[in-house]
Amino acid sequence: MLTCDQYHMPTTLPEALALWRAAPEGSRLVAGATDILPWAREGRAGHVHLPAMIDLSRIGELSGYAIADGRVRLGANVVYQQFLTDDTLRAHLPCMPFCSIWFADDQIREQATLAGNVVNASPAADGTPPVLALNGDIEIAGLDGDTVVRRSLAVADFLKGPGKTDLRPGEIVTALTCDSLEGYGGSFQKVGQRRSLVISSVCAVACIKTDPAGEVFEDVRLALGGIGPVPVRLTDIEDMLKGQRITRELIAEASSIPVTRVASRTRQDYRRTVVRGFVEAAIDDALADTGAPVPVPREREKSHV
Repeated sequence: MLTCDQYHMPTTLPEALALWRAAPEGSRLVAGATDILPWAREGRAGHVHLPAMIDLSRIGELSGYAIADGRVRLGANVVYQQFLTDDTLRAHLPCMPFCSIWFADDQIREQATLAGNVVNASPAADGTPPVLALNGDIEIAGLDGDTVVRRSLAVADFLKGPGKTDLRPGEIVTALTCDSLEGYGGSFQKVGQRRSLVISSVCAVACIKTDPAGEVFEDVRLALGGIGPVPVRLTDIEDMLKGQRITRELIAEASSIPVTRVASRTRQDYRRTVVRGFVEAAIDDALADTGAPVPVPREREKSHV
């Protein structure tokens, strides 16, 4: 059970920051609250009583999105369901619909925020690898006296380890800013005990742009979650593929490289097996999403001989 002494619903960012600065130790910020409620159930954190909860869901400044100069700014209250229902977001962030469809269920997607998923800093968070692949930055606000001050840093630098971030006392995340990848193909792979309504064991994301003929990798974005303390971007593999002709042999070679980077505390052999297949599948599915022909997998080639 989750209880609290005070429940605040500020409507402006300065009001929320003032409440957060004055909140007693042990208080919590919530937006969708889809993580804190399961955490408070018996079996995870047991019965939880908090001095105060500050609900950010009514702050207009944290809602909505804007697109300018090749970047998409997502307010901290943007929820997963929007990546499925908003055609503009689907076009500019092509991996996010595939991530979102496997993120929990319809009811939770209507509440769960992408920013909250990133801030939780889970090594297996579904939303963080796509944000890394999209060159995501995180925007943060705090108070200096009565003045709102802001800073921004790369999500890759914001994440410090399981449950650990660069967020300082009194600060609130206000937005995520990502590259617009309109015209790219996207994909997301996930494995757990089920495909959704479960924490990922491993997840992989790919965003790919090809030449007009669909024969050459013009740009490649790859990231993995669940293989170590924080999700990782596979920049060296991206560089290996960029500018190269698309072949099954090249994709297979690139997909074998991340296997050595599995550094999770448990099930390493399983994760190594999954990673190779997932990177290959992510690349294939992203290519298919561009409309480009996908090289026939080796197993199918053999069956056709």
